[in-house]
Amino acid sequence: DRLEAQGLSTTVADLRFAKPLDSDLIRRLLATHEVAITVEEGAVGGLGAHVLTLASDEGLIDAGLKLRTLRLPDTFQDHDKPDRQYAEARLDADAMVETVLTALRSNSAAMSRGQIA
Repeated sequence: DRLEAQGLSTTVADLRFAKPLDSDLIRRLLATHEVAITVEEGAVGGLGAHVLTLASDEGLIDAGLKLRTLRLPDTFQDHDKPDRQYAEARLDADAMVETVLTALRSNSAAMSRGQIA
């Protein structure tokens, strides 16, 4: 909602199961968006890694797509209320919005330097 309030359209896809990976859906999403983020309650090597590999293997990141993964850090996390744990792990709405906006600024900066066609 916060991104849409800033005039940015969003798509949410529930990739509920990492296996088998829905490659067709992921290809369609990555081909039609400037920024894509994966969000998961897992560590490095999960769904985000699979999406990054698919995007790399198929050249989907070659044309300026900004692909980011949000996941649990590789550290021990203290028990707390879920909202606080998500915020500490940077898996909350604030982190998602910040990730998208930072990626968009990165694209804009590259375009102004002539680095993106």
